[in-house]
Amino acid sequence: MTDQLLFDISLAQWSLHRMLFADELDPLDFARLARDEFGIEAIEYVNTFYKDKATDFVYLEELKQRADDQGVASLVIMIDHEGDLGDPNENRRIEAVENHYRWVDAAKFLGCHSIRVNARSAGIPAVQQQLVADGLRRLTEFADERDLSVLVENHGGLSSNAQWLAGVMTLVDHPNCGTLPDFGNFCLDWEKRDDPAMWYDRYEGVKAMMPWAKAVSAKSNEFDADGNDTQTDYEKMMRIVLDAGYRGYVGVEYEGEDSDEAEGIRTTKALLERVRETLTPQYA
Repeated sequence: MTDQLLFDISLAQWSLHRMLFADELDPLDFARLARDEFGIEAIEYVNTFYKDKATDFVYLEELKQRADDQGVASLVIMIDHEGDLGDPNENRRIEAVENHYRWVDAAKFLGCHSIRVNARSAGIPAVQQQLVADGLRRLTEFADERDLSVLVENHGGLSSNAQWLAGVMTLVDHPNCGTLPDFGNFCLDWEKRDDPAMWYDRYEGVKAMMPWAKAVSAKSNEFDADGNDTQTDYEKMMRIVLDAGYRGYVGVEYEGEDSDEAEGIRTTKALLERVRETLTPQYA
């Protein structure tokens, strides 16, 4: 990260998911696009686009080389669909933990500092806390041996209840287990997303997660005529992030449908840059 900047900006690969699913973008070209099209020099991968590549070190070497050639830093791999780390069945829980091992090794090879995982379980919330903490601790101990961290994102269900997730972090109690607060993923039940009661307050949520944050995701969906996000007050949110002492990367994660993905990424980046300029005199 550039020393003179209050925070630097990275790009989450999910911002380009429509292009990637439509085969309009080769996942190998992610680093080049980030730098050439958006002027972003740090990236966050999503394992969905590399499903069978976690142990393909010929492919990973090509992916790494392309990022190196562009002078782009690889920060995180976001992991989905590898089982529930808090599965009530111990055998399945251990299997889910071990399913993540190859992604830890892939992240290490690429030069990332972390993988991002999901905190999922079943049962009453207090029991789920214990089960998720158990799976996370096992995985974190494996990652720690490789000098990597395991980050949990608010990603729906109980994980979007920030107080519950803070309790998980307290139970794990490992310096290499952290959080990745996402500005927008505070829906407790996506099937009832239109019900305001199903949304945890995003500002209180990020504030509760920041003590363990090792990355931050600037989710965006829709913008007003001035280029401000219509769901999140970015200046208010970034004050919460900075007040917690965080000075790491903030990842652009555009998920809207009103703009094409490139325009959404540019608008989100410009919004972060404006907020950074506004806040720098107070925090630098």
